[in-house]
Amino acid sequence: MLVVHAFWSPGRGAVLWAEDGQRPATTARRSLRSARPHPFAAPASQLAGIHPGKQTSVNLLLPSRSGGPVDSPELVRAKPSGRRSAELTLMPWSVPGVVVDPAELDDPAEDVRYGRSVAHLRALREFADDLVTRGRVLPTLRPGPEARWRPVVQGLDAVARRSLVEALPPVGRAEQRRAGDVAGHAPDLLVDDALAVFVDAAVRERLGRASEIVSLVPPRTGRAPKSMPATEAWLAALGAADSRFEAPERELATLAAALEPWDAVTTEETGPARATFRLAEIDTLHDPADPGDDPLDQTGDGTRWVLEFQLQSTEDPSLIVPAEDVWAGRADPLITSAQELLLAELGRAALVFPGLTPALRSARPEELDLDIEETHRFLTEDAARLLAAGFGVQLPAGWNGRKPLGLKLSVSSPGAPGVVTRGGLGREELARFRWTMAAGDEELDEEEIAALVAAKAKLVRIRGQWVSVDQQALARGLEFLRTQSTRRAHTVAETLGIAQGRLDTPLPVTAVTAEGWVGDLLRGTADRTLEPLDPPASFRATLRPYQKRGLSWLSFLASLGLGACLADDMGLGKTIQLLALEARERAGERRGPTLILCPMSLVGTWQREAARFAPDLRVHAHHGAGRAKGERLAEVLADTDIVVTTYGTAARDVEDLESHAWHRLVLDEAQAIKNAHAAPSKAARRIVAGHRIALTGTPMENRLAELWSVMDFLNPGMLGTPEAFRRRFAVPIERHGSPEAAETLRAMTRPYLLRRLKTDPTVIDDLPEKIEIRQEYRLTREQASLYRTIVDDMMEKIEDSQGIQRRGNVLAAMTKLKQVCNHPAHLLHDGSPLGRRSGKVARLEELLGEILAEGDKVLLFSQFTEFAAMLVPHLSARFDQEILHMHGGTPKKQRDAMVERFQSADGPSVFLLSLKAGGTGLTLTAANHVIHVDRWWNPAVEDQATDRAFRIGQQRNVQVRKFVCPGTVEERVDALIESKKALSDMVISDGEGWLTELSTSELRTVFALGAEAVGDE
Repeated sequence: MLVVHAFWSPGRGAVLWAEDGQRPATTARRSLRSARPHPFAAPASQLAGIHPGKQTSVNLLLPSRSGGPVDSPELVRAKPSGRRSAELTLMPWSVPGVVVDPAELDDPAEDVRYGRSVAHLRALREFADDLVTRGRVLPTLRPGPEARWRPVVQGLDAVARRSLVEALPPVGRAEQRRAGDVAGHAPDLLVDDALAVFVDAAVRERLGRASEIVSLVPPRTGRAPKSMPATEAWLAALGAADSRFEAPERELATLAAALEPWDAVTTEETGPARATFRLAEIDTLHDPADPGDDPLDQTGDGTRWVLEFQLQSTEDPSLIVPAEDVWAGRADPLITSAQELLLAELGRAALVFPGLTPALRSARPEELDLDIEETHRFLTEDAARLLAAGFGVQLPAGWNGRKPLGLKLSVSSPGAPGVVTRGGLGREELARFRWTMAAGDEELDEEEIAALVAAKAKLVRIRGQWVSVDQQALARGLEFLRTQSTRRAHTVAETLGIAQGRLDTPLPVTAVTAEGWVGDLLRGTADRTLEPLDPPASFRATLRPYQKRGLSWLSFLASLGLGACLADDMGLGKTIQLLALEARERAGERRGPTLILCPMSLVGTWQREAARFAPDLRVHAHHGAGRAKGERLAEVLADTDIVVTTYGTAARDVEDLESHAWHRLVLDEAQAIKNAHAAPSKAARRIVAGHRIALTGTPMENRLAELWSVMDFLNPGMLGTPEAFRRRFAVPIERHGSPEAAETLRAMTRPYLLRRLKTDPTVIDDLPEKIEIRQEYRLTREQASLYRTIVDDMMEKIEDSQGIQRRGNVLAAMTKLKQVCNHPAHLLHDGSPLGRRSGKVARLEELLGEILAEGDKVLLFSQFTEFAAMLVPHLSARFDQEILHMHGGTPKKQRDAMVERFQSADGPSVFLLSLKAGGTGLTLTAANHVIHVDRWWNPAVEDQATDRAFRIGQQRNVQVRKFVCPGTVEERVDALIESKKALSDMVISDGEGWLTELSTSELRTVFALGAEAVGDE
């Protein structure tokens, strides 16, 4: 296992280096050089294979003992290295590293563990990108000369910068500045240097894409031309790839003087206080709380607007001192030099709000009178600029700028009529629409609208609140209302688009009210208000109540032409709900085929589940070298209801698949298209179908962009372009935790997403106590090659042996085949990294990702202690958390401590146990998932292990998964056991001894490798 660390090196940039956690601890050789070679660092070439970059060497000051540097906290070792009693000292070590583009950190590898320093460097880069996005940058002139962009860090941004400085991990500043130094770089220096570089690079990257300024920017290779005047060369260099330029010294001095006002906009915190601006309205005619008989103040006459100046303490924000008290010497002692500070703050504010300049002509400025036009501009523009620059702003309580003048849509429809059929509710019918003018979500009457038109003012008071009015937009809005009263009804898709702000209207849609089934759809309650549906009589399963509701919901959205994401929790039966939908639609009616894309490991599952529950459905697996194409595929589709294929096959055969008319396109494990630019995602979008469904327990795993990809597949354009989605939702939610943006996104996705959890009271009573699932996966080509070699070699030995020797050879063959199914490194015992070489490990990672994302705990059982020891560091790095591991050699005291920690609410979530050591005598009811990674093939032993979680005290239902690879010894022995259990004529002894009594021909059948065992690559 590699543990990757990062640090920022002034002059070099982002540097990565890695600890090699799989190398044994060895005593470092003494060296007379100032920096010794790090004994446990991975070669730079190995790291460059993960994050391409320029290889280098760096001296780091690391906590060390006499035997060498100590392990970082992120490194998980079964046996800690070094003597813990020895005193720690900082010692220099020479470490191979890689200088990388920081963008490399956005695509972390799954088979390494990343230290806190990498996360910190990512956070620095994200902070820089956010500053650029919000325009918190200014151009500057640096010696060289160089044209650079610098960050402007003020107000809340200054707090964020300070937090990044304080959060810098020690290893992130461990670079030895020069030989002999005993301390690394100062945190402030590193953070500021990195921010400056990241901001400059981000601005240049955006300028390179901005079409409106392309004419100002020279080709992005090379410098600005030498013949340019200094100012033009500086401007050109601000957008060029090379920030350097050439100009005469005299012109540079003139340019530097002209830039001094911008350079004066500091990036430091403002001191003991900051300026705040309070906009006050003084009603000279009547009490503002009593609007009188008039519906609105049409012109603002009688209202005096005053911008009052104040100082707000940065140490105690509740302390606000009016300018009048500052000049009278009544400022709180907490604010030192208050008068000088107020003048300085007002001068700084005038740079972003020039309207303050008249007030600064006074020796003791206290306030600024604004007319109605200036007040409107301050409310709509200047206040935001002051806030962004770090100043405080207080607006009148009656300002309703966050809820502007807009349109309100009222939709009424009959109560949910059950699931829509072809003869029932159509996509264009049964909804009545009424558009009105609104201030925020308050509907305006005709008198108020008439007064708005007559006012002809930009700022109008409506029901005691001031509202900004664009008269031209108001006129267009009134015209919109007239045209809407005569137009046809909106479609359901249009109605949802309007509610989600996707209709181009002259005024914003500020409120939508909906009743009936449209309201149920918008609120996300349609599954509970629709009439539950039953599958046809030919369907061989009884749906649970929540599954019937899911069937109704899927059918309802299909009838409306809306894509649906069924995101039920693991184990709640997404497959059976989809099969019930297909069986119901096709009962007595002919439809085109449905195409299902899924991982290779689930192709067989779909075939078996369809044959078991819906035998009338004709299912075809489109996979393998001999799969049908062209006209032959068309012939197959003519007699097929469901076609199942893999994402990889669909990407390769997309031209063939998109040429056919599909009734429905279904994505199982739809997180496979979370990357919208990957080949499977592009292929899925190219295939045309009458209806689209996504099945997934995790519609979003890491980033909101993954949710966009799934939703855009279902209903293209619903969430806008990727750039618009990032700007509107991803940045506000992921970086700033905006509750408003999150609620808007929930409202937009709610109609198309049905998510039920195992903990839902309407679901949990319907579940069995223990759910057993056969978890399929596929071998990689490396595994398949080793598998065949073992079979050929061992069958020859078995045929030439008898008695005890034969039984020994059979068990040896079984052991080797199970080892290769686990991982090639388990068979070869070569200590090689796990990586992506095993289909079983890859599928295990997918399952654990879903389980951990739900906040659940899981027990993993393996009969091989060696394989478990290999999994511990790999899974720990993959999921960045501790993995508990119990085996036969674990002392009792340590076993008890592990159990206690796992059972605690805040304890580790994954417990990896040896089947023998952990299969009996333990109570581990904190887990509600059990995974048998490899099989002992004794049902009694496996059930005993499962009962560690499924026992008295367990409050939740337990899902039990047993790994099986189709076409291998795992599937065939599993089938043998199930058949014998069904016939009740076989008692299986402990272990696998009964297998040794099979004949040679039976063993050949059991051991043979089927074509379905190998997955796509």
